[in-house]
Amino acid sequence: LIYCFIPIVTSFHYRDSSSSTLSSSNPSTLSSPSISKSNSSTKMSDIFSDIDVSGFPDDALPDHQKYEHPLVQRYATKEMSSIFSPAMKFTTWRKLWLALATAEQELGIDISNEQLQQMKDQLYNIDFEKANEYESKFRHDVMGHVHAFGDVAPLAMPIIHLGATSCYVGDNTDIIQLKEALKLVQRKLVQTLEILKTFAEKYADLPTLGFTHYQPAQLTTVGKRCTLWMQDLLLDYERVTYELEHLPMRGVKGTTGTQATFLELFNGDHDKVKQLNSKVCKAMGFDKVIAVSGQTYTRKIDYHILSLLSGIAQSAYKMCGDIRLLANLKEVEEPFAKNQIGSSAMAYKRNPMRSERCCSLSRYIMSLPPSAANTHANQWFERTLDDSAIRRIILPEGFLAVDVVLNLLMNIADGMVVWPNVVQKHVMEELPFMATEVILMECVKAGGDRQELHEAIRVHSMDAGNVVKGEGKANDLLERIAKDPLFEAVHSKLDTLVDPKLFIGRAEEQTKEFLAEEIDPVLQKEEGLLGKEVVDGVNV
Repeated sequence: LIYCFIPIVTSFHYRDSSSSTLSSSNPSTLSSPSISKSNSSTKMSDIFSDIDVSGFPDDALPDHQKYEHPLVQRYATKEMSSIFSPAMKFTTWRKLWLALATAEQELGIDISNEQLQQMKDQLYNIDFEKANEYESKFRHDVMGHVHAFGDVAPLAMPIIHLGATSCYVGDNTDIIQLKEALKLVQRKLVQTLEILKTFAEKYADLPTLGFTHYQPAQLTTVGKRCTLWMQDLLLDYERVTYELEHLPMRGVKGTTGTQATFLELFNGDHDKVKQLNSKVCKAMGFDKVIAVSGQTYTRKIDYHILSLLSGIAQSAYKMCGDIRLLANLKEVEEPFAKNQIGSSAMAYKRNPMRSERCCSLSRYIMSLPPSAANTHANQWFERTLDDSAIRRIILPEGFLAVDVVLNLLMNIADGMVVWPNVVQKHVMEELPFMATEVILMECVKAGGDRQELHEAIRVHSMDAGNVVKGEGKANDLLERIAKDPLFEAVHSKLDTLVDPKLFIGRAEEQTKEFLAEEIDPVLQKEEGLLGKEVVDGVNV
């Protein structure tokens, strides 16, 4: 809903029913104005009578009649899109076929060097139109690409895909894409932590109101609050790192995971089948191979990875949710471009739109793990194909969205603005209440009656609260105490007793210790990732 300002009309012009002249009059003396039918404006129905409001002509905008996914067209980065692109997918299929044929040759299968060389020479020469034609003919995507590969590598056609099933290229390529995507996510998590470290260091000692139940609570510091965001992202980094270190390749398993076809190919030689599996996986960059499988690798791996991405989204949502609330308090603002428009109606607005977008995308990512859980749970026996369509959607989109979220986090953190005077103003509105216990103890040490002082503070606090909430004025509790003879022992040092830094506990020290003990080791370990440039910026 858009607020509209409607001015109050004190007089108006009307057309007299018996005259074509306009008259001005006080509305209190008039009935409703009449409008001459002969001069009335064109009716809306006349304008829209021949317009199809539910569609458009078939020949209108021919290049824009196909749905474009906003995640890809509007948000996704080139880096992550490339990992899940057709070019990456189908060239990886060809590399897997080459790895398989090479390993088979090494283990004694009659495959010539010329066949292998021709496959190698044509890895990146893919005729997608021809592959689509073959797929339409065979109703099978893998066989479509087998024949398209064979067209450009005719010598190798007889041995392409030898002994393999579709999941050899399909599942192994999925795992390879997941691995590359995880590496990109890991890099951006580390870069985000580095940027947030700078922010946390800068504001490690700036006192700010803590909030529990979104009500003012004990003070913390702006930097310490930032470490809460960083702690979540650090846990995400650790999970990503674990997955990268333990992610297994499916390997060479056959139609139901028994490797029966390969055992037949090698005339019952079990050792050669095991070597084949190991050689292919090492050639494709994997040290770990899933021990057993059906036709596919267990879909629980997909669930684990999407749960990991959900965790990153949760961390981002928490951080950006806090920033949105702080923006409302005018304590913190995300970057705001010189020509950025906050609202099409309200020109003064500075909406936290990047944080809002981050929350929106994160909400989508968090919705994905149940789909993976249901997919895994519904895999009957060695495999059913009802996993295929949904995995084509949720796995790439989960990574595409998380990648955008991390870009947004880096952008927000790098340009985040803190307004210390506003922060201090809010602290001082609440600090007098928090300081009363210190004031009470100081007066007791000077000989005062604890119970009498406690009652006086209670009365002053209630009265000051009424002034704040009932009259909308500033908190005057300290002024009341300064005028009360019962508190004469602290009158000369009231200002020092309410120094905000006396109420932040170990927040500053905790911040510095966390950065030194938890963050710095990660940044040192992953120093090579920090120098890599983020290709895509935040443009919308």
